[in-house]
Amino acid sequence: MFAFLVKKAFFDMWDNMFRIILVNLGFLAIASIFFLAAPAAAALPVAFFVVLAVGISALAVYTSAASRLASALADYQQPGFAEFWGYVKEDLGSSLLAALVVAVYAFVISVAFRFYGGISSLAGPLAIALLFWVTVAVVLAGQYFFPIQSRLKDHRFRKIARKSFLVFFDNTGFSIGLAIGALLVVVISAFTAFLLPGFASLLLWWNVALKLRLYKYDWLEQNPGANRRRVPWDALLIDDRERVGKRTLKGMIFPWKE
Repeated sequence: MFAFLVKKAFFDMWDNMFRIILVNLGFLAIASIFFLAAPAAAALPVAFFVVLAVGISALAVYTSAASRLASALADYQQPGFAEFWGYVKEDLGSSLLAALVVAVYAFVISVAFRFYGGISSLAGPLAIALLFWVTVAVVLAGQYFFPIQSRLKDHRFRKIARKSFLVFFDNTGFSIGLAIGALLVVVISAFTAFLLPGFASLLLWWNVALKLRLYKYDWLEQNPGANRRRVPWDALLIDDRERVGKRTLKGMIFPWKE
């Protein structure tokens, strides 16, 4: 299943390269504006806080809309950029709340690490270890937040966050593999200044992963007594494999040779 995930995510990106690059340019524009404004506002704590809050909020809202577009691409749709702005409006509330939660969690965890790092007794290292693994779980579960938000009709933040953790705990090994793949996407993107594959492809990677993983739950719902460890992925992925086709890197670069 994971091998097909890599193949589908790659060819979904390749078939929509123009859209991916344009969305990545949006991410780079937001980052550039923030990094230009932050040093100028650094002298005034209030101004810096405002710039930081606006930057995180803008990034969260834009990421949400980009994820909706990535979800449509994962479903073999061809959304236009007029639809992109509609995505912004639909998920505005939960996206802003997600930005607030991430900012507060980052602040609390940074203070907690410094505090417990100054404790010389055994309680300090134990607390740091606990905080570290909690943060790892939050990051791994967070991979599903925007893809789930993109597919749910109910856009309440609590419900999206809850489902993100449920999917993570039920698919821990898969989530770790997903995170390793995400890290590779980021590393590769650094060589192209994040134009390609970039953050848009990262969202596409997570959305394709969720789309395919949800087949497991549809199958379990239809087969209540089935063994959760023996999911018939070959049967569940037949339609998607037919849609993607028997494509290769050679055929992608030199189609006339196949």
